[in-house]
Formats: sequence, C-alpha cells, structure tokens
Amino acid sequence: MKCSVFIATSVDGFIAKNDGNVDWLHTAGNSEADMGEHADMGMTEYMGAVDCMIMGRKCMEMISSMNLTAEQWPYGDTRIIVLSKTLNYAPDNVKDKVELYSGELKALISSLEQEGHRHAYIDGGATIQSFINLKLIDEMTITRAPVLLGEGIALFGKTFKDIKLEQAQVTAYPNDFVQEKYRVSYL
Repeated sequence: MKCSVFIATSVDGFIAKNDGNVDWLHTAGNSEADMGEHADMGMTEYMGAVDCMIMGRKCMEMISSMNLTAEQWPYGDTRIIVLSKTLNYAPDNVKDKVELYSGELKALISSLEQEGHRHAYIDGGATIQSFINLKLIDEMTITRAPVLLGEGIALFGKTFKDIKLEQAQVTAYPNDFVQEKYRVSYL
C-alpha cells in the first residue's frame, strides 16, 4: 500500500504554532496573486488519488475545532482513521466522518490493504514521524508557506537513521508558496 504525505509548513519547518494554531497559513504569501487553476495548490488532485486517510488525534482535534460546514469539509467522503490511544470517541462534529484506531501501524496498513485500499494520505506531525520511522512513507509533498514562525511544532523530529529524498519536483506558485515533492528512499 502506498502511503504519502501532503502537508504545509512554514519556511523554517513548522506545521503549527506551539498551541496548534495554523492561522498563519491563511495570511502568509501574496493573497492578491492570481492563482488561476492552481488555487488549491494540488489538494483536489491529491485527494482524488487517495482512498483513505490516517491522521493523529491532535490533527483531528484541530480540524474539529474549526467547526467546518459540510461545504468546507476538505476530505469529501474519504475514509479517515484517527490514531489515538486515549480517546474512546471522536468529537460530535466529526464523529460521523472519522473512526478511531489504537493498534499497531503495520497491522492497520495490512488491514486496509486487505480491505482493498491502495493509497493512504498520512497527516499530522507525530503520525508522519511514526510512519517515517517504520519506513512506511513512500512520497512526500511539502508546501512551504512564505513565513518564518521561529518556533512551533516541527514537521520532522528524530529519525532512527538517515532518509534519502529523491526525484525532487518543485513548483513555485504566484502567491509565493513553494511546493516540493519527493520520493522517499530508506537507506
């Protein structure tokens, strides 16, 4: 099963402020830029390529706190599995959109494969880190917002060994965001 990442960071590598706030994503860059057909910087195309999503509890809680309407929900009807060893149920406003899982990641991937899933979207800093350390991430798309936060929640933490990124593709958008795509190769 293919596992990939599609995430935004500040130029200095943070996915959120220390309190989990991501408002800076909406104010970074040139908001007046004509994005044309690239307004979502590839998110719709990416979501069309995945058939399930695996995210961490903190990521789900941040999304829940946004109180998105059905029209604002960015994941369509994609199956979403939330990793949590502490929650017994999801918040009311997302309980019909997510399912909780507390087991081993490799067992989850195996189960999803057996159910016919072929491509998982992995989201959330700690979740991405766990998948990387288990050598389960195949591709990463990282969109860098033109802002320096100075501190916050880093996308990457300690890895068990060096991880080589290959086949780089870079797109600079008119709003000053830069998107990097890589294939992940575990040395």
